[in-house]
Amino acid sequence: MLLVIHKFHQLSFSELVRVYSESLSQDIHDDDRSRVHHEQMREAEQEFYDYLNAVFFRQKNACYVVLEESGRYISALRLEPYMDGLLICALETAPEFRRKGFAEKLMRETVGFLSESSDGKLYSHIAKNNTASLVLHEKCGFKTIKDYARYLDGSVFHDHVTMLYEYRKTES
Repeated sequence: MLLVIHKFHQLSFSELVRVYSESLSQDIHDDDRSRVHHEQMREAEQEFYDYLNAVFFRQKNACYVVLEESGRYISALRLEPYMDGLLICALETAPEFRRKGFAEKLMRETVGFLSESSDGKLYSHIAKNNTASLVLHEKCGFKTIKDYARYLDGSVFHDHVTMLYEYRKTES
């Protein structure tokens, strides 16, 4: 089932953390699961919680899109306002569900949901060395439009590309 979440209180934060657990622990280099590691993970989770609650969900038109089955989050992405459309951020699939087509299903269902109400543009910034994500985006119809990524805060990443998918309102 596709969940489109517009408010922080509608989100199962614990399920989201499970999906993003590897990303949250990326900057933690303590591999021995010591108390220090757990404290760092709690800090990372708290920062994520604070960002979602105080920043992300306060943006107009921002939402989380989640593929969910039996109360478990399988795959998730954030949609944020960007230029003349929306930007896909943080596309992740829970480790135990990877390589089973769930990210593609989430992308296609997200585009389907968006095209129910209007025409629009969907952007995504992908690291040039993230082959799996690049292939997924191309498979879903995204085209590379820039050889770098520029965020709304003005930061530029030359090790990323910007991809675009233009969707059209579906006729009922």
